[in-house]
Amino acid sequence: MPVSSSAIARERALILQTLRAAISALKSVIGRHTEIVLHDLEHPEKSVLAIANGHITGRVPGSPVLAVPAQDQGLRALLNDRGQAGDTTPTVIPDYLTSGKNGQSLRSATALYRDSNGKPFAALCINTDNSDLLAARQCLDRLLSPGDSEVPVAEESADMTQLMADIIADSLSDLQGNQRLPRKQAKLAAVRKMQDRGMFIVKGGIEKAAAALGVTRYTIYNYLDEIRNEQPPENPS
Repeated sequence: MPVSSSAIARERALILQTLRAAISALKSVIGRHTEIVLHDLEHPEKSVLAIANGHITGRVPGSPVLAVPAQDQGLRALLNDRGQAGDTTPTVIPDYLTSGKNGQSLRSATALYRDSNGKPFAALCINTDNSDLLAARQCLDRLLSPGDSEVPVAEESADMTQLMADIIADSLSDLQGNQRLPRKQAKLAAVRKMQDRGMFIVKGGIEKAAAALGVTRYTIYNYLDEIRNEQPPENPS
C-alpha cells in the first residue's frame, strides 16, 4: 500500500536534513579538489540544496539540475529509472568520468535515494578534480616551449533559461544536419537528444521543445512515448 503524501514529505525532509549535515561535516575535512553536492529532485529548476567546493563545476545552492557536469551518469540513471513501487534501495553509480567547469576531467559518483513509495527524490553526487597530472604535463610543455600563456577566466554558472536554450540549439543543429532523414525521424532524433540532456524533467521543457520544433506539446509527448518504447530498460549498478 502506498505511503501517504504527508508521511513521505516528513521522511524526505528527514533524509535531506541528514544528508545536508553529512555534507557540512565532510566539507570541513576534504580538500578543495573534491565537490560534494546534494540535489532535491522534486525541484529541478533549483535542485542544489547544499554543495561543498562548488568552484569545481561552477554551481551554488539553487543551481538547476541541468547544470550537472557533462556526461553525468547520475542524471542518465534518473531519466531511465525503472524502480519498482515500494523499492527503497538507493541506486549507486560509482566512479565514472565527467567534465568540470573549465573542461577538466573529473572522477564522479552518484547515489540516488528513493522514498518509501520507491520514487527517486534526492541525489548525492561527488566530483573529484584529477587534473594534477595534466597540470604537470602543461608545466613541462611550457618549459620546453617558453612563451606567454593566458589563464582562462572563470565564467558564472549558467542559469536554467540559458541551459535550456543551449540544449535546444544543440539539438536543432543536429536536426539541420539530418536533412537526409524523413522530417519526423529528424525531429524524433532532436527530441531524443533533449531527453538525454534532461530537458523534460524541468518545468516548461516540453513547451519550449514544441515551440522550437514547430509542433504541439502533444506531439512531443508522442515522440517521448516512441523513444521510451524503443529503449530497453537499464539497470545501473
